[in-house]
Amino acid sequence: MMHAWEVARPGPIEQGPLRFVEKPVPSPGPDEILVHVRACGVCRTDLHVSEGDLPVRRPGVTPGHEVVGVVAGTGDAVDGFALGDRVGVAWLRRTDGTCAYCARGAENLCPASEYTGWDADGGYAEYTTVPAAFAYRLPADLDDVAAAPLLCAGIIGYRALLRAGLTPGGRLGLYGFGGSAHLCAQLALAQGATVHVLTRDAASRRLALELGATSARGAYDEPPEPLDSAILFAPVGDLVPVALRALDRGGILAVAGIHLSDVPVLHYERELFYEKELRSVTSNTRRDGRDFLALAARHGVRATTHPYSLSRAQDALRDLKAGRFDGAAVLVNDLNDLPPSA
Repeated sequence: MMHAWEVARPGPIEQGPLRFVEKPVPSPGPDEILVHVRACGVCRTDLHVSEGDLPVRRPGVTPGHEVVGVVAGTGDAVDGFALGDRVGVAWLRRTDGTCAYCARGAENLCPASEYTGWDADGGYAEYTTVPAAFAYRLPADLDDVAAAPLLCAGIIGYRALLRAGLTPGGRLGLYGFGGSAHLCAQLALAQGATVHVLTRDAASRRLALELGATSARGAYDEPPEPLDSAILFAPVGDLVPVALRALDRGGILAVAGIHLSDVPVLHYERELFYEKELRSVTSNTRRDGRDFLALAARHGVRATTHPYSLSRAQDALRDLKAGRFDGAAVLVNDLNDLPPSA
C-alpha cells in the first residue's frame, strides 16, 4: 500500500476537495514504468482538476503531472529503462500514434490523448506510472525540486512562446507571472527578447524585474511600448481584449491555459483589426518537451521554487489560488516517513 491524495469531490479548494488516503501501489502495464515519486510540481491545472473547472474523467483521481522520480519497476515490453533511473513524468501521458494529427506531428491534438493527473493517477502520491515512451530523461545537474516545474510549467511556456510567434529581438508581453510565465520569460530573454510583465501580484512583479524584464506593471495596465507578441497565462478571460489592444499591428496573442473564464465581446477595430491574431495553446508534443529541456539546460533556465511536503498538497493548492508565492510550489515526498499499511 501507499499514501496518496485523491479528489474526493471536486469543489473550492478552501473546502478541502482532496482526501489523504491509502491505496495499492499501482502496477505498471506492459509498456509502462513504475515511478517512485521524489518531487512533484504544483500546477494550476491541478487546481482546475480539484475544483471541477475541468470535467471529471477519473473519479477519485490523484492529481500531479510535474513528477520527478526513479524507476521502481517496468512492464514486460519496456526497453531502455533500468531500476533506479531518474525520470520525469509530464502532462501528456499517451496518444494513439495513428490518427491524422499524430501522423503530422501534432500529437498534442490527438482526440484519444490522455493526461497524467486527469485521466490517470498522478504524482501527489508515493508512486505513479507512465508509459515509457512518454517519460523524460532529466539533466543530471538539476536537483529534483528544480527539475519538477520544468515538466509542465516550462514545457507549456515553451509551447506558448512558439505559438506566440515571437520574432528575434521582439517585444513580448506576459500576462500573469506564475510558474510557467517566469520560466518562459527566462527563455525569451536568453533569446534576445524584450519582456514586459503585467500581473496583479507585487511579489511576482519584483521577481520579473530581478529576472531581467524591462518593465513590470499591473495586469490591466498598458505596457510601455506596443507588443509584437503576448502570452496570457492568467486564466482570466477579461484580459484577452486588454492584451489584444496592447499588440502592435500584426501581433499575436497566445492563450496558454487549459481553462479560461469567459472572454468579453471583442471590438473588431480596437482589438482585432490590423491583422492581429488570437491563438490557443493545447498541451504539448514530446518533441516540445525534449527541445525545451535541452534549451533550459543550455541557457540556465531555473525555477524559483517553494517546497512543501507532499503531505501538505492541499495547503500548496490553497496558497497557489491565493497567490501567496511567486514562481512555483513543489511537493517533496515525505510520505515514506509515515507508517504504511501491510
